[in-house]
Amino acid sequence: MKLPYIKFSESTKLLLLSLLVGLCAGASAVVLLKVIGFIHGLIRGGHFLFPAVGMLISLVLVRYVIKDNIGHGVTKVLLAVSRNESRIKPHNMWSSLLTSAITIGLGGSVGAEAPIVYTGAAFGSNIGRAAKLSYRGVTVLLGCGAAGAIAGIFKAPLAGVLFTLEILLFNISMTSIMPLLISTLTATVVSYVFMGPQSPFACSLAPFNMGNLPFYLLLGVFCGLMSQYFTKFTLWLEDHLGKTFRSPWLRWLVCGAGLTLLIWLFPPLFGEGYDSVGELLNGGDLGMKSSWGVPVFLLLILLLKVVSMTLTNSGGGVGGTFGPTLFEGAILGFLIARTVNLCGLSLPEQNFALVGMAGLMAGVMQAPMTAIFLIAEITGGYELLLPLILCATVSYGVTRIRERYSIYTKRIAQSGDLLTHSSDQAALALLKTADLIRDKYPRLRADDNLQDVSSVISDSTVAVFPVLDSDGHFEGVLEMDDIRKHVFDAERFARLRVRDLMHAPADFIYEDERMESVMRKFERPEVWRLPVLTHEGVYLGFISRSRLLAAYREELKQITAED
Repeated sequence: MKLPYIKFSESTKLLLLSLLVGLCAGASAVVLLKVIGFIHGLIRGGHFLFPAVGMLISLVLVRYVIKDNIGHGVTKVLLAVSRNESRIKPHNMWSSLLTSAITIGLGGSVGAEAPIVYTGAAFGSNIGRAAKLSYRGVTVLLGCGAAGAIAGIFKAPLAGVLFTLEILLFNISMTSIMPLLISTLTATVVSYVFMGPQSPFACSLAPFNMGNLPFYLLLGVFCGLMSQYFTKFTLWLEDHLGKTFRSPWLRWLVCGAGLTLLIWLFPPLFGEGYDSVGELLNGGDLGMKSSWGVPVFLLLILLLKVVSMTLTNSGGGVGGTFGPTLFEGAILGFLIARTVNLCGLSLPEQNFALVGMAGLMAGVMQAPMTAIFLIAEITGGYELLLPLILCATVSYGVTRIRERYSIYTKRIAQSGDLLTHSSDQAALALLKTADLIRDKYPRLRADDNLQDVSSVISDSTVAVFPVLDSDGHFEGVLEMDDIRKHVFDAERFARLRVRDLMHAPADFIYEDERMESVMRKFERPEVWRLPVLTHEGVYLGFISRSRLLAAYREELKQITAED
């Protein structure tokens, strides 16, 4: 008996495939956490010596096995959406997981969240492409993988959805929310089955007191200032290390030695630091006995965690900034509460550590909704929802005064490839100059006699002709309107050469020019088409206003499409 052929719509495929992507993302999160825990169990004692070893192993794997740059996972996902039609290489379904497990398991001072987001997004991208989905469909599945990864690693489905909406997906319709929910729910169930029901950050919280709101507001201000330090210093130090130590092996040696020293002096810098966060959330003080020694010790950790994180990544390790952000937020919240308490007040220090996690995350990632609900979900701290909202909002506002972009988007924005939640800007970012070039125009030489090339001109339907030298360099344009004036003066027409009538165009477009710049050049009413050149002046073709607007409208339609 022949089974009937069933053809699914893309929206139906998305719902079915989001379940598969959620399973893959959740399983990946479980594997990563299990492997990190297993490696931690093998290296008890003398642990400050191991992080440099983990960095070296990861460096060797990346250079000789993977042979690709896999650092900065969340940023790479954003670049895949904006530059590469949401295509992520198949090896990213395992390479980031493997190298980050080794890096973090052996004590690298980074987080596991960005690599697992990259892994989940890679599953979504490759499953979507295998199912032959459209760009929009692949992008939604990519987001499902990232959301499932966050949900799986934290057992926080709502936070996974919000992370994707705030940070990754520039524009999403309501019909695409359902695949995200299915993916995060599936990943969370997988995590519960294999990791147990316990919260990642179980904590004992004190009752909420409205009288402490001014101090939560103050914490939000400090979180905003600290977020700016975190972002700017991280990017500066990373650039400085890359420029100073060109050899990856020398850079590993310097970064490994520096990280070893820091962890020896400040043991809480080992690994993600979640053990220290758990201690602070349950009323501990990291074993410090001196009353004023605790704030001083915590302040040094607060400033140096950024250094240890950057040394780990620059030295060859693979990890993200998500975990360090939560660690530093807890340290900052606890530090402020302990300092105030030493002055005679009585603030609940574990509550402030919890709220500080949301505050710093809101500033560094510029994702306040994700920060609020992630911290509430993973700690069960919904009774602190009001201070969580206040601190995250203030931190986000203070950060935005001086820093427009998050740590994930700053470099992408500088290159002009950042997609935004504005459909217009997103459509422009997705358009590529090279895709709009048309070269149907007969080429002329400046010394050509018009009579000799009249057959070429008369056989063509175009209105403009590029004038090039013998090496293909652009010299000017000749328009039909310029020729038409002399066609009926046979004697003069016979004497004219192309150089006598050619002229410079209104402007030029370069092959890698950003689309916002191209659009501005077409704003003048007299400009209908412009030549495209390489930076050496070699002619490639023309872009017309009509083709540009048609491509823009099509891209906008794809972005805002509703099934």
